[in-house]
Amino acid sequence: MDNQKTIDALNELVEINNDRVEGYETASKETKSADLKALFFELTQTSLNNLSELRAEVNRLGGKPEEGTRVTGKFFRVWMDVKNALTGEDRGAILSSCEFGEDKALETYSHVLESHTDVLTGDQLEMIRKQKTDLRNDHDHVRTLRDAALA
Repeated sequence: MDNQKTIDALNELVEINNDRVEGYETASKETKSADLKALFFELTQTSLNNLSELRAEVNRLGGKPEEGTRVTGKFFRVWMDVKNALTGEDRGAILSSCEFGEDKALETYSHVLESHTDVLTGDQLEMIRKQKTDLRNDHDHVRTLRDAALA
């Protein structure tokens, strides 16, 4: 198995989780709402757990875990900052921005699972599927809160 291709695939997931951490840390600073701060902390923790597993696997393979973020992540953070600036404490708009970011994370996980199965081991695929399930749960929680805020 080609370790570099595996490392590259895993680093795609590292980057999107870096995006989530940075995005939710930014969102937490922007909101005054205690319950949104708690939500953003939870969402950050999911990605920190994912990052711990992914970085360990990249290191085990002899690679260097990605430290940066993706271009789409930068767009997500800028878009979220703009939305917060324009809407203030508009809970529905904040949660809609969060759901957009959650969609991007799920798309990245789906892409890796669909495009890189030939370079990932069974254990790596299991780890990625579990992480995707955790992200799906976060996404659904954000969507439920957003729908309630917009109702």
